[in-house]
Amino acid sequence: MNHGWAPSTFLGRLRNTTRADLLAQSTPISYPAHRTLLQQGDESRHVLLITSGVVKVVASAESGYDMLLAVRIAGDLVGEMAAFEERPRSGSVIACSDVTAHIVQVRTLETFLTRHPDAMRAILHMLCARLRWANGRRIDFQAYDSLTRLARVLAELSRAYAQPTPDGDGKRCDLGVTLTQTELASLAGLRLTTAEKNLATLTAMGLVERSYRNITICDVPKLLEFAKVVADNP
Repeated sequence: MNHGWAPSTFLGRLRNTTRADLLAQSTPISYPAHRTLLQQGDESRHVLLITSGVVKVVASAESGYDMLLAVRIAGDLVGEMAAFEERPRSGSVIACSDVTAHIVQVRTLETFLTRHPDAMRAILHMLCARLRWANGRRIDFQAYDSLTRLARVLAELSRAYAQPTPDGDGKRCDLGVTLTQTELASLAGLRLTTAEKNLATLTAMGLVERSYRNITICDVPKLLEFAKVVADNP
């Protein structure tokens, strides 16, 4: 099967033979929408390769507040931090849609990585990209106002996941992931009321359009310019 994995994902960075070898050593599994794939605090020692669908990574504080940390799509690897560190999971992974995945035990993955240098490079690239994302959000909290922070999150999501629309001349695209306004606010580190106000502002500026749980970027270059995101950043 040729899934056409996105090149930004872990599976998308592997050679065909390497990918086939890894999938052959894993166990396929399916999850319905809203099912928890990995539970915060759990001490299991496996990772999941997402092969279809979208998941979100959520961390819960003792106060009961849920923080959306990331969104992952088909081709992405999740659960690697706890597996490699041998520590309890720091967040939960929840299916946003029907999801298929492959379970890989950490010892199997470690052995696999020693035999496949391209897979090791893909893991390192993935970890660096996720650290870069996290560092970028920390900088945003101090360097930009709330409107720009939200625009930067939308811009980064569009670069990673967006799907061009047929009528967009390459500039218009659907965000590519389904997020509630509460989840979007969480990614940007904003109160829900602030995020709603800022989304309305971006809509009035002609940068985005909103429908139920979906956001369309009307002009990606203009959004990147407004958000002060350099288009060719790694």
